[in-house]
Amino acid sequence: MLHLRALCPAERTDAVLEALRDCPGVAHVVLLRGAAVSPRGDVVEADIAREAADEVITRLYEQQLDRTGGITLEVLDTALSDAADRAEKEAPGESGDAVVWQELVSLTGEQSRLNVTFQTFLTIACLLAAVGVVTDSPVTIVGAMVVGPEFGPLVAVAVGVVLRRWDLVRRAAVALAVGFPLAMAVTTGATMLGEATGLFSAGNLRGEHEVDFIFEVGPYSLIVALLAGAAGMLAMTSAKSAALVGVFVSVTTVPAAGYAAVAAVLGQWSRCLASVGQLAVNLLGIVLAAVLVLAVRVRSKRFAASPRPLPNG
Repeated sequence: MLHLRALCPAERTDAVLEALRDCPGVAHVVLLRGAAVSPRGDVVEADIAREAADEVITRLYEQQLDRTGGITLEVLDTALSDAADRAEKEAPGESGDAVVWQELVSLTGEQSRLNVTFQTFLTIACLLAAVGVVTDSPVTIVGAMVVGPEFGPLVAVAVGVVLRRWDLVRRAAVALAVGFPLAMAVTTGATMLGEATGLFSAGNLRGEHEVDFIFEVGPYSLIVALLAGAAGMLAMTSAKSAALVGVFVSVTTVPAAGYAAVAAVLGQWSRCLASVGQLAVNLLGIVLAAVLVLAVRVRSKRFAASPRPLPNG
């Protein structure tokens, strides 16, 4: 269940209440007249089944509450009520399969923003990957995968493409196009410093190692990328935890970026280029699979045709 709070001008309150009454999957409707201070108006609250949320929000958009008032949604972990049980039974579909499109756009829009936090996490992840490469440590590579934040922008690109939210695509593309080169540049500098101080040499990359899978591009690279993208999008759209999926998505993105930086400094150009190719294949494969999964799940054409601008640009 989700908890809905709508701030609405007094002249639109009756229409909002009627819209909620007409939607299956709505329970516990509460009206607080004059409770809203800024903007001034009434507050309407309700509990709604997740599978009914998209229809409810669409109807509230028709009342222009996103412009004249406000709409917020919160996840309810527990709802002990016969009315809530009936609402979930009346709502069409299954809760686990429901997609709340505005929630998805808001979430991916926030995660795709290029900022200091995103860049710092990506840089630390690439540095960890570089350490894992020179020490031949799969455990450190996994650590880099955990830290990597690129899951958000990749999913945002897919959401933007399917819903034709080109503002979202641009924001995510900038985060990836700036974030990875900058993180790789810092990793290159750190690698040069390590080589100059004698911490490691080109010999660290010669021979066979456990982390060689990072730069070995092949059909399995694309298969892994497609599976990661599909799993990531399913996690995002079904309200499941995307944390572990994000680790899966990072399996050959951040490690490949770190490997490319180390190999370039140590003059291993074939491995550097192979790592860059691995990075490109995985980025494209993840986005492609995410787009296909989301395209199958699209049901509300009205929402896709009524985009709201992202906050802060």
